[in-house]
Amino acid sequence: MAMTTNTDLSAAKRFLQERCGDDAVSVLCAVSGGMDSMCLLHLLHTWGRERNFRVTAAHFNHQLRGAESDRDEAFVRDWCAQRQIPFVSGSGDVRACAGETGKTLEEAARDMRYAFLEEQRQKAGCAFLLTAHHADDHAETMLLNLLRGTGPRGLSGIPESRDGILRPFLRITRGELAAYAAAYHIGYVEDSTNALDDMARNVLRHQVMPVLRELNPKAVENMIRTAEMLRRDEETLDRMAVALLEQGCRFSENAAVMDADACLKAEEAVLSRAVHRALARLAGGRKDLTARHVEAVCELLRGAVGKELTLPYGLTARRGEKELILSAAEAAPAVVSLSIGETVPFGNWRVAVKESGPGLEMKIPEGAVFTVTAWDRNDRMTIPGSRGARSLKRLCVDNHISPWERDGLPVLRVDGRCVAVPGIGIDREYLPDSCGMTVYVTFIKETEENRYGT
Repeated sequence: MAMTTNTDLSAAKRFLQERCGDDAVSVLCAVSGGMDSMCLLHLLHTWGRERNFRVTAAHFNHQLRGAESDRDEAFVRDWCAQRQIPFVSGSGDVRACAGETGKTLEEAARDMRYAFLEEQRQKAGCAFLLTAHHADDHAETMLLNLLRGTGPRGLSGIPESRDGILRPFLRITRGELAAYAAAYHIGYVEDSTNALDDMARNVLRHQVMPVLRELNPKAVENMIRTAEMLRRDEETLDRMAVALLEQGCRFSENAAVMDADACLKAEEAVLSRAVHRALARLAGGRKDLTARHVEAVCELLRGAVGKELTLPYGLTARRGEKELILSAAEAAPAVVSLSIGETVPFGNWRVAVKESGPGLEMKIPEGAVFTVTAWDRNDRMTIPGSRGARSLKRLCVDNHISPWERDGLPVLRVDGRCVAVPGIGIDREYLPDSCGMTVYVTFIKETEENRYGT
């Protein structure tokens, strides 16, 4: 991956021509108003327009910096209006989203921003979404992932293209963008939070990267070159892992059966990737599947027949006589009705509401309707001792209930409202000191005979 050495952004131009071709193409450009994104918008509006690029600018207001956030949006809007560039904007309460979902501010902001950008890309009929991530962002991401204990995939940094997103500046340094902005008198706004060392990325940017550049002025360029080599190696190993799955694995809706002999003959690097792919396919996601889980499955494969392992997303792995069996638990039913005096099954649980104990004592209004469901991201409860209602997701985190355990929990509802959850307790409004009819709730997890409320 060759780096640029001048201010004409030739690497970005080559990248765009390779990905978009010579035909007219519509693209959505994510524009924060900062220097990087304004350079990208300027490039698309000038050089790109001469080559039949039709650009729409999109700005998302995260509502995190008050008047400064509104200033950024107004700046981009005015810049586009002066040049007759189509402009769309959106906004969202990132802080509230983070509080409700348990995500960090950075995670919530990213998720909300990309959801808005993808919606606008489809609405505008754009072939690609373009972002202004550059070489320094690339290097910082490599270091962040290294600190988190990532493998080669994480050390590959930010992908140049994936899922309709193109990043034409990944071969260009922040210094080169600054030179380009100065050469073409491109205005931009500064995000005041970028000067704070309150996030890991900012600490790396302000304190670590300058030291690396002192040791070697080409530190960023060398890191990007390494990321490119790792990406190629990762792609090769991934292809080998796919071939192993095609030859030695049978998939059904809720299971994957891997031939033990074929797996044990494979190189460790190929086997671990094949196992990770199989688990992710059954789980429908990768986020909570770590290297530790993959290593545990590989150890199980080498171990004794009949051994079993519990994994995230309700997955299990079992060593059969000639195969490794990965299976996913069936989804919990959406809604189960429940009457007083009745016990109902819910996934691996049984839930009972009775007129006498033992159980969790609670008060209910006359004529209350009981249902049992899975959790919902909008569920909130007020637990004794807390200052107010908190999201059920946050309460699970506080009580060390993992995401995959949470997904299988039964939520008892009274008239549709979340009132009792095993491992969490009962909503304060339904405690015995309130008015109403007394009942006793019991949650029994059948597989482990863990009894809650007794």
